[in-house]
Amino acid sequence: MNLNLTPPGAGGQPPAAMSRAGWHLRANAPAVFWLVALVVVVLIHRNIPASGWLMVHLLLLGAVTNSILVWSWHFAQALLRGPNPSSRGMVLRLVLLNVAVLAVVVSVPANIWALTLAGSILVGGVVAAHAVTLGRRARTALPSRFGATVWYYVAACLLLPVGAGVGAALASGVGGEAHARLLLVHLTVNVLGFVGLTVLGTLMTLLPTMLHTRVADGAESVARHGAVPLLAGVLVTAAGAAAGATFLCTVGLLIYLGAVVYVCVPLAKVVRGRPPVTFAPLSALAAVAWLAVSLVWLVLLTVTSGGWEALHHGIEVVAPVLAAGFAAQVLGAALTYLAPVVLGGGPSILRHRAAMLDKAAVFRVVLTNGALLVSLLPVPSLVRVGTTFLVLAGLAWFLPLLGMALLKKPSQAPGAGPTPTPRPGVVAYDPAPGSRWGMAATGLAVVVLVIVAGIMADPAALSGLNRAGAQTAAHATGQTTTVEMTMKNMRFHPDKVSVPVGNKLVINVTNEDTMVHDLVTAGGAESGRLYPGEKASVAVGVVGTGMDGWCSIVGHRQQGMVFTIVATGAPAPASGSTPPPADAGGMAGMDHGTPAAGAPSAASLLDFMKEPAADFTARDAALPPLQPGTVHELTLTVSEAEREVAPGVRQKLWMFNGTAPGPTLHGKVGDKFKIKLVNDGSLGHSIDLHAGALAPDRPMRTINPGESLTYTFTATRAGIWMYHCSTMPMSLHIANGMFGAVVIDPPKLPPVAREYVLIQSELYLGTQGGVADLAKIQADTPDAVVFNGYANQYDSRPLAARAGERVRVWVLDAGPNRASSFHIVGGQFDTVWSEGRYLIDGSDPAAGSQTLGLAAAQGGFVELTFPQPGNYPFVSHVMVDAERGAHGLFKVEAGG
Repeated sequence: MNLNLTPPGAGGQPPAAMSRAGWHLRANAPAVFWLVALVVVVLIHRNIPASGWLMVHLLLLGAVTNSILVWSWHFAQALLRGPNPSSRGMVLRLVLLNVAVLAVVVSVPANIWALTLAGSILVGGVVAAHAVTLGRRARTALPSRFGATVWYYVAACLLLPVGAGVGAALASGVGGEAHARLLLVHLTVNVLGFVGLTVLGTLMTLLPTMLHTRVADGAESVARHGAVPLLAGVLVTAAGAAAGATFLCTVGLLIYLGAVVYVCVPLAKVVRGRPPVTFAPLSALAAVAWLAVSLVWLVLLTVTSGGWEALHHGIEVVAPVLAAGFAAQVLGAALTYLAPVVLGGGPSILRHRAAMLDKAAVFRVVLTNGALLVSLLPVPSLVRVGTTFLVLAGLAWFLPLLGMALLKKPSQAPGAGPTPTPRPGVVAYDPAPGSRWGMAATGLAVVVLVIVAGIMADPAALSGLNRAGAQTAAHATGQTTTVEMTMKNMRFHPDKVSVPVGNKLVINVTNEDTMVHDLVTAGGAESGRLYPGEKASVAVGVVGTGMDGWCSIVGHRQQGMVFTIVATGAPAPASGSTPPPADAGGMAGMDHGTPAAGAPSAASLLDFMKEPAADFTARDAALPPLQPGTVHELTLTVSEAEREVAPGVRQKLWMFNGTAPGPTLHGKVGDKFKIKLVNDGSLGHSIDLHAGALAPDRPMRTINPGESLTYTFTATRAGIWMYHCSTMPMSLHIANGMFGAVVIDPPKLPPVAREYVLIQSELYLGTQGGVADLAKIQADTPDAVVFNGYANQYDSRPLAARAGERVRVWVLDAGPNRASSFHIVGGQFDTVWSEGRYLIDGSDPAAGSQTLGLAAAQGGFVELTFPQPGNYPFVSHVMVDAERGAHGLFKVEAGG
C-alpha cells in the first residue's frame, strides 16, 4: 500500500493549492517560532534563570505540542473517510494554545505560579478539546484501513492535561521524594504518552511514505492493536511513580518498551526493503533509536537507583536526551518531509524544496547523533560543551534550510524540457553511496575535532580524567554512599565527605545561598550552575582515591568554597591539588575564570607607557551637570565585555552601564535617588552606594543573572561617595571594574570655571582578554594604578584649563587596596575638602596644600588656579603607583 497523505479540504472538497499552502504556513509558524526561540535561549542560557527547564519546554511544550495539533489534524483528514470539519475550531485552538504556552514559559522562570497554573490549565483544556474533536471525527468516519491511527492521537491528547497539571504542581515548589515521583509522572505522561503515542502511530504510515514504498504486511493489525500496550505502559508507569512504587514503574516501562518493539516490527520490514538515504527517514529512525535507548536507561534506573533521590538525578539526565534525541529529531524529520508536500506549488518547486531541505542529510544526522552520544560519556567539560553545541547545530540546521526553501525559487535553464511530476514523497536529491559515506565521515571528523580541541583547550581535564580512571580502577563494592550537602555563606556544608574505597558516591547538593554556585570535583563530576533554591544530584562515581571539590565560579574557590572527599583506606589528596579552570564547567560553567598561578599577565610596565592609538578617546573627566529637580532616577545595568585598559592590553570587565568606572552621579544634599540595578551579567552582582544610609539587607543583596532590584536613598551628607559591587569576593568585583562615584555638592559650594572627577583604581591583570587575577589582588601586587580606568590616558589626551581660572578636581580612591596622595606638579591647592569637611577653605591666602591624601574608598576635592600656561602633570604621589599608570596632564592655555 502506498499512501497519499495529502488531505482533502474542509467539507471533503479539495481546497485550492495556495489556500492549503497558506493555511499550513500560518498553522506551522508558531512551531517554527518556538524553535527559533529555543536556539536563542541555548545561545544565551547563562543569563537566563531556569534555562535548562526553559530549553526543554520551548521544544516540547512550544514546538512539539503545536506540531502535534497541526499534523494530527492533517493526518486525521488524510486517513479518515468522510466529510471533514471546518478548520475554524482548529485555528482557535492554536491561538489559545500559544497564549497558554507563552504564559507558562514566561511565568516559570519568573516564579509567578498563579500564571503557571492558569497557563497549564489552558494548555490541558485546549489539547483535551482537540482530542474530543478528533474522537468525534473518527467515530463518524467510514471504515478505512489505517483510520485506527487517529485513536493514537485521541489517547495522546487526553494524556496531556494530566501531564500539564503535574507540571503545574512541580512548579509550585514541591520538593524531596514527592518532586522526584511527580517528575517521573510528568515525563511518562507527556513524553512517552503524548509525544510517544503520536509519533509511533504516525510513523506506521509516514515512514513508508517517506521511503516511497509500500506499508509492510501486518502493519494494519499493528496499527489497530499497538496503542493498547503503549497506553497501558504509560498508565502503569505513571501510577507506580505516583504511588512511590519503583517496581511498578519498571513493569510499566517494560510494557511500553515491548509495545515500541511491536510497533517497530513492520517499520523494520519497510527499512530492510528500502534503506533510507535522505534526511527525513534517517532522522526519524535515529529518533526511534534514542527512544529505545532512553527506555532501557529508565528501566535500569528504576531497578538500580535504590531510592527516589538517585532516580531523580537519572531522570534529569534522561529528559534532555528524550527531548533532543527523540522529540527534536522526529520533529525535524516530519517537517522536512511534509513541508514540501503540503505547500505544493508545482512539480519543480516541490522537488526544489525537497532537495533544499535534504542538503547535507547524512552529515547532519551523523553530526547530531555522534555529538549527542559523546556528550553523554564521561568526557572533559569543554568537550561536553562543544559536542552539545554540535547537537544544537545539527538540529537547528533545518531552520535556515526551511527559510531558503520557502524564499528561493528554483531556476531552470532556457530550453529545458518540462519537469516530470514527482509522486508524493519522492525527493529529488538521492546522493550516491560514495557521497553518503563521505558525508558520514565528515560528520564524525567534526565530532572528533571538537573532542581534540576541547582537550587541548583544557589540558587540566586530562588529569581529572586520569583521576577518574583511578577511581573506577578501584574494586567496586556495589554499595552507594549518598551525601546531603548544602551551599551557604560561600561554604559547602559539610566540607569533608568520607567514602569507603570502592563505593559509589552521590552528592545531593542544594544551593541555600543568595547567589549562583556550582560544584565540581577533581574527577570531573559537576553539578552545573545552581541558582538559589535549586538542587542537583552529582554522581561522582566509584571512589578509589581522595580528591578535592570546589565551586568553579570565579573567585568562589579562593573565598574558601571548597570541600574534600576522603576515601577511607586510601590517602587523602595533596593539599592544593590543581583544579581545572573555572570556565571548564560545560554549559553550566562560567566563561571567565581566574588565571592559574604562573600564567602570564596581559601586560608589562612598558605597555602602560605606550601611546594609545590615534582614534583613542579618553573618558570624559568633566563632572556631569546637576539635573533639575530633587528626585533622580537611573538604571544601572551590569554587563560584561572586553575593554582596553592600556595600549594593546584588553581585559574582560564587569561594568555598570558599559563603563569602568561606572557613570558619575551628581546631586545636592536632600536629593532623592532611585537606582534600578539590572543584572545582565553571567554571575551574581550587587550595589553598595556609600552616599545613602540605610539597612543593607535588601537593597545591597546579591541578585542573580536576569534579576533586578531598586535601591532608593536620600543624600543627607555632602562629598564624593563611592559605589561598588559588594558581592564576594568584593575585592575582585571592584578590581574588575564595578565601581563609580556619587558627587553630592556641599551647601553653598561656589561655582568654578571647570570641575573634573578623577577616580583612582588598580588593575590586577589576568591573561589577555581575561578577568582580574584574584591571587594578585589578595597579594596587593597591582600591575597598574590608573585614573578613570585607563593607564596614563590623560598624558596623551590632557585635561583642559586656562591660566587664571579656578578649577575644582574631585578625587575618589576606589581601591580596592591602594591609598592615594593626589598631587598636581607645579600647582598648589588653596582649598581642600576631604571626607565631609574643609581642611583648607580658601579664606586664608597664606594657607595651602600640596596633596590630598586618601585611603581606599575615601574622597574629596581640591581647588586651584593655574598661574601660567603650560603642562601640569597630576599624579598619585605614591610614586611607584604614578610610575605604573596613575599619571596625567593638565594642558593650561593662556587666559582669554
